[in-house]
Amino acid sequence: MATFYVPAVNLIGRGCVQEVGSYVKELGYQKALLVTDDFIRTSDILEKVTKPLDESAIDYVIFSDVAPNPTCKNVEDGLKVLQENGCDFIISVGGGSPQDAASCISIMATNGGKPQDYEGLHKSEKKGLPVVAINTTAGTSAEITINYVITDEERKVKMVMVDKNSLALISVNDPELMLSKPAALTAATGMDALTHAVEALVTPGAYGVTKKLSIGAIELIKEYLPRAVENGQDIEARESMVHAIFLGGMAFNNAGLGYVHSMAHQLGAVYNLPHGVCCAMLLPVVERENAKRVPAAFRDVAKAFGLHTDGKTDQECADYAISEIEKLSETVGIPKKLTELDIKEDEFDFEYLSKNALIDACAPGNPFMPTLDETIAFYKELF
Repeated sequence: MATFYVPAVNLIGRGCVQEVGSYVKELGYQKALLVTDDFIRTSDILEKVTKPLDESAIDYVIFSDVAPNPTCKNVEDGLKVLQENGCDFIISVGGGSPQDAASCISIMATNGGKPQDYEGLHKSEKKGLPVVAINTTAGTSAEITINYVITDEERKVKMVMVDKNSLALISVNDPELMLSKPAALTAATGMDALTHAVEALVTPGAYGVTKKLSIGAIELIKEYLPRAVENGQDIEARESMVHAIFLGGMAFNNAGLGYVHSMAHQLGAVYNLPHGVCCAMLLPVVERENAKRVPAAFRDVAKAFGLHTDGKTDQECADYAISEIEKLSETVGIPKKLTELDIKEDEFDFEYLSKNALIDACAPGNPFMPTLDETIAFYKELF
């Protein structure tokens, strides 16, 4: 038996953000904590969200103090604003960072405690405060998943929470909100989406439905991510990437992720690097090793990338798939080495990051569990 999690209502397509006000009004909520970041707050995106809220007389207070890798302090500060203003629901606006912060605020609003209490699998007892998750990047799928990640600043650890009680009530994926995203961010979030789809396809937790979703996501990303990076105003490419992240999000939300995310989380926590870039750099490294253990799992990955797999061995399919991942990463301009991000090998704490990767919540979803030495070797390939 499998359990399939997805928000109850999902608005997808051009201009769908304009419908948010009427949906919220029907639900009868009184005042929202609008969680976002400084980039969104100072861009034209925020007005596209607040206008339909204003037209429907939906009250809200804006909290925009969310870092690119949201911290425990961000969450605690947001919860304080929510409580001081008597908010009875949350609207999250942005990419993965505001979505993750909003998920944690939602859980703490009804369950109490501190962010660290919810690290791991399904740690809350009560359903979180209702969340209307408005996505502005084609990458994380945080608006439709039960996963969220918060950085513990003191431990320098990205805490992974997997909690069915954090699932948004309504998700909104309007490609018109993504047109102004810069190429580098489009590339990074797009490669994060590819990582979701690939990891969800090769994990032992994959099953019929999630496999089909992952394959569909990879097919769309291969075709449309380069176009979205090259021309941010290409609305067809943006909309197709929205479809890709929705498919991939549903896949990994229910099948799980793997060791690419386990390792990427540590790079974000310690060095505050962009999550999608970390995933893109690690994806071929980890999957090359996964392919040695479960080469048959890569046949579908290769097929999604366009290989005619009839007559091909499993290893040939795996080699093709990993080669295509590397080509796509290069096409969209992802750095190949951590030194390009000003990270020096002689200052890199290989053992600390590797130990934390081993206990990351995503690690058990990998086809095999690497050793500490193998994990260190994976990180060394990034230099």
